[in-house]
Amino acid sequence: MDATSPTKPPQTRPGGLTTSEAQSRLRSEGFNELPKPDKRTPFRIVLEVLREPMLVLLLAGGVIYLVIGDLKEALVLLGFAMASVAITVVQEARTEKVLEALRDLTSPRALVLRDGQRVGIEGREVARGDVIVLSEGDRVPADAKLIESHDLQVDESLLTGESLPVRKTPSETDDGRVFSGALIVRGTAVAEVFATGVGSRIGQIGHSLKSLKPEVPRLQTETRKLVVLFAAVGGIVCLTVVLLYGLFRGGWLEAFLAGIALGMSMLPEELPVVLTVFMAMGAWRISQARVLTRKASAIETLGSATVLCTDKTGTLTENKMSVAELRLKAGEVARADAPLTQGCLDLAEFGRLASEPEPHDPMEKAFHAFAAQQGPSRIVPGKLVNSYGLRPDFLAMSQVWQPDDVHLDRIVAAKGAPEAIAELCRFSDEEVAVLKLAVEAMAGQGLRVLGIARASHTGADLPASQRDFAFEFLGLVGLADPLRASVPAAIKECRTAGIRVIMITGDYPVTAQSIARQAGLFDGGASDEVVSGDALAALDDAALTEKLKSVTVFARIQPEQKLRLVQALKANGEIVAMTGDGVNDAPSLKAAHIGIAMGGRGTDVAREASSIVLLDDDFGSIVKAVRLGRRIYDNLRKAIAFIFAVHVPIAGLALLPLVFGLPILFGPMHIAFLEMVIDPVCSLVFEAESEEDNVMNRPPRAPLEPLFSKELIAWSVLQGTLALSLVAAIFMVALHLGMAENEVRALAFVSLILSIVALIFVNRSYSASLLTALKRPNSALGYVLSGVVAMLALTLLWPWARDLFRFGPLHGSDLALSLGAGVITLICLEGLKPFWRRWLSSPRVAGGMRHVPNPLPE
Repeated sequence: MDATSPTKPPQTRPGGLTTSEAQSRLRSEGFNELPKPDKRTPFRIVLEVLREPMLVLLLAGGVIYLVIGDLKEALVLLGFAMASVAITVVQEARTEKVLEALRDLTSPRALVLRDGQRVGIEGREVARGDVIVLSEGDRVPADAKLIESHDLQVDESLLTGESLPVRKTPSETDDGRVFSGALIVRGTAVAEVFATGVGSRIGQIGHSLKSLKPEVPRLQTETRKLVVLFAAVGGIVCLTVVLLYGLFRGGWLEAFLAGIALGMSMLPEELPVVLTVFMAMGAWRISQARVLTRKASAIETLGSATVLCTDKTGTLTENKMSVAELRLKAGEVARADAPLTQGCLDLAEFGRLASEPEPHDPMEKAFHAFAAQQGPSRIVPGKLVNSYGLRPDFLAMSQVWQPDDVHLDRIVAAKGAPEAIAELCRFSDEEVAVLKLAVEAMAGQGLRVLGIARASHTGADLPASQRDFAFEFLGLVGLADPLRASVPAAIKECRTAGIRVIMITGDYPVTAQSIARQAGLFDGGASDEVVSGDALAALDDAALTEKLKSVTVFARIQPEQKLRLVQALKANGEIVAMTGDGVNDAPSLKAAHIGIAMGGRGTDVAREASSIVLLDDDFGSIVKAVRLGRRIYDNLRKAIAFIFAVHVPIAGLALLPLVFGLPILFGPMHIAFLEMVIDPVCSLVFEAESEEDNVMNRPPRAPLEPLFSKELIAWSVLQGTLALSLVAAIFMVALHLGMAENEVRALAFVSLILSIVALIFVNRSYSASLLTALKRPNSALGYVLSGVVAMLALTLLWPWARDLFRFGPLHGSDLALSLGAGVITLICLEGLKPFWRRWLSSPRVAGGMRHVPNPLPE
């Protein structure tokens, strides 16, 4: 029988597997994963590259040179083709490695017992025989048999299609087992894995996941359309040139070579490669800020975010809770670091008994730690026999304990929101008013306040609801959760970037107000108001939409109310980023433009509904991601502006001799050489470019702005036209002065290369001066320019290469003239930038382009 068969559960010690046992089983039985979609191997990437139009043109040129008997040029052109393939394969393979690493980071996590300790591991590393710990919101990582469970309900719709959750308890039937892919919707459990990977039930159903295709980002669709458009236009122009050249000049092979060169010069084939590299490397850069990108579209949207909706606990605060203050019903107040009376000790002990025996929630860990500090308890609870979990409509939980002496009454401990505990204890209106004053006094210190109660129960049968116990109120416990040190600066940075920060918390309003004040969310105006969940429920949609224009703090909010807030913000035209961690947060995460799940305390279902995942649950990481998102988009626009600009002089110089009957300047080989320059510049130099100084001092980008805006294209054409004019002038003057054709070709080629270098520097920065941009570190730029200089020197100084390119010798004055063309291009365009910005900012122009950003942002 197969080792992973579900009919033969293994025997495992209570502490789970040891690390060595787990590794041994993973080696022998394989990782806990289904077969992955076909990976893009280098060979597959080569096959895809061979279908690229640019490569087809290069190969066609090589074949024509073979036909006319020019073996040397044919081999070199084919060598350029192979170099193009190599560059693309290296870039694509690098991209694949980055994406694979990110896919591994975003794979589901599992909490297991290894060597007797709880450790979090990747879901794929779960081994047969592991003991796994499951909580609400977790995806079950493998088929497992329940060892113990507390109020466990499981959604198995992925396997059975049944939408209603199933209650699970330890048994020898399927009711005592949980299966890979199922979702824990309530309760907790400990289970022992008996089947993993393809041996699990979901693995035996089929390989449907292989058919899933990732969504195509908007930018990628936009880019493909543009490349197809250019290819169609270029094809028509090239065919026309070939016909006219062949008919009026004769020599159809030369006509085809001229047409191929023109086609290569007009095709912006760098665009898809640039977009792929930018998106993959962008996701990698964002991951270095402890933020994982699950959807490529999130990178596009980050720069457009106008509102960041964040919860309080663990995002704005450190999520390191500790008991700070205790208040008894009689009014006694004690600090946690002072000696405690017996009443306070009982209060602390019942707070622990109302928590999970083995806590993972920071609040429950605080109760356990504080109770342990007080020494042995006089209360001996015995065994936990039942749990009443939190409900969205009732924020309290109760644990029922059976003492070892079965003749004693069962002990019931409850904790929860003060108002919920007051309801359990059946408080009068007067008692509720007194309780509210005490809660507000504690919450005003920024403490999270919980009520604690106890009850006893006689008899074997337990009531269906915790409300049916006769609870006695013990008091209030205030827990401190300090603000993260990075939060005030991060919120200030959001303000300067035109991004509103809205805090949405389930905590008490006064606590939320205190934390908001510390974080810098309040500015002393109307936004200092705190709206509670009850007040929110009383607002109609129109009133809520209006309220959201000023309010920045919402407290005592239910998870389902988050969705309403997201929808109201979207109705206001905001681009919304929303954080969440629970099962009930999934709808709001999915509805937001950017769903942000918590990687530390978040549930798997929340992560699946999100666009990005915070590994450290830190609000500061969100702001870093927004900054990086803006930088990535800026650099992508710089690369695209360069691509458009550089193809203008290349295409112009390929077309100019054909139109005016002049000697042909460039053939396919020269264009191929230029592509060797352009490709690494676009995908390496601009991707590595530092952020603009004003990246977080300008308003968010309009979400519907086209990547290829009219203004961006106009600026690129202006750059390219200036470079073309200068190089064409040099070309024409050199011919007029009677220079040899080979010398003219060399002079024009070097002038064009140096003009392209000037365009690199022009597009490196839009807001900083040239001197400031030159001081910015960019190692890729240094490597690329060094390579360009070396290759250019080789073509001019090595006789074999000079003859191959049909270059004549150049003198010092010629090189000075070429250098002058590059310098003039650089100076003129740098001088034009302020005038271009001023023109775009003028009321006449800006008034008609509200959704189109300045390609040269201030």
